[in-house]
Amino acid sequence: MRIIRIETIHVKPRWLLLKVHVDNGLIGLGEATLEGRSLTVETMVHEMGRWLIGQDPRRIEHIWQNLHRGGFYRGGPVHCSALSGIDMALWDILGKSLHTPVHQLLGGRVRDRIRLYSWLDVGTSDHYVNPLDSPDQSDGLTAFKYNATGAMPLLSSPDGLQAAVDRLARLRHDVGATIDIAADFHGRLTFADARRLVKLMEPHQPMFIEEPILPGDVDGLKQIADSTTIPIAAGERLFTRWEFQDLFEQRAVRIAQPDLAHAGGISEVRRIAAMAESHDILLAPHCPLSPVALAACLHIDAVCPNFLIQEHVTLGETLLTVPFQTQSGHVAIPDGPGLGITLDENKLADQTFDGVWDNPRFTAEDGSFAEW
Repeated sequence: MRIIRIETIHVKPRWLLLKVHVDNGLIGLGEATLEGRSLTVETMVHEMGRWLIGQDPRRIEHIWQNLHRGGFYRGGPVHCSALSGIDMALWDILGKSLHTPVHQLLGGRVRDRIRLYSWLDVGTSDHYVNPLDSPDQSDGLTAFKYNATGAMPLLSSPDGLQAAVDRLARLRHDVGATIDIAADFHGRLTFADARRLVKLMEPHQPMFIEEPILPGDVDGLKQIADSTTIPIAAGERLFTRWEFQDLFEQRAVRIAQPDLAHAGGISEVRRIAAMAESHDILLAPHCPLSPVALAACLHIDAVCPNFLIQEHVTLGETLLTVPFQTQSGHVAIPDGPGLGITLDENKLADQTFDGVWDNPRFTAEDGSFAEW
């Protein structure tokens, strides 16, 4: 069995999918989305493909090591996203060749279903929108995440901090105590603001606070984590186990959020999850991506004892022949061969585009750049 071709496909709104073709007719699906950089990642995928052609796709670890370590320069979002998408596709091929779901190849599932959370649109910082006014947002889920703030100054006034607290308080009031709420700051706060704001949010009991500051400041994250009873989460902007190691050893987070399309694919996130478990840290994979990445996440979620909850933004209605379905806030673990999903080629053709997508940019009141 040999790899003969790698195909990349840009899919709306901003996803980069890939197909790894094998000489026996099998095709493995993967996702290498890197928001705002998909054209660059696509180039990296095909650069890696020069070595991949002719390789046995079943030698997943051998291929992972060669793609990660084979160049003098390694790591970072572009390199690791390309590697991640290829790795997913190889696991899909292996499962299909053995007529076995990926989670079975990873040791077998430790749970029967996967709890999901999704995004809640609660409007802008200046205009709150009651999520209960849009019942289509809920989809039977019991947990949600929302944007905790808009653009933030380097040091907020008391009124500015209180506005973020009031936003959470109103959301908690509207959804009630039985729904879990996570607050995502996208690293928009400075350390000084984060220390103050996290304490003020405690009475409203968010499930976790995500990226209160940028994840590279491990010491700052640790100080914030030590100052609050709210679990701190981070990891979507970290790549491979080596970037998670210090975060875990310092106990700077209680919830790890590796992204399977960025952190090294199924192979590496399985290792990251095990490392997290050894530090009593929970797993909640980041996945604002296509149903291909979601499927890969579900197989990891199925086998990791420290799994908490899975992010998603789509169940695959616009891409899959059989979309995922939720029941009581959970989704079934895919049981088909490989990733257990099939792309609807007609739907896919309707969703392709040129791959050009740019990150929104925030501007502070004085015209300077603000974290998005």
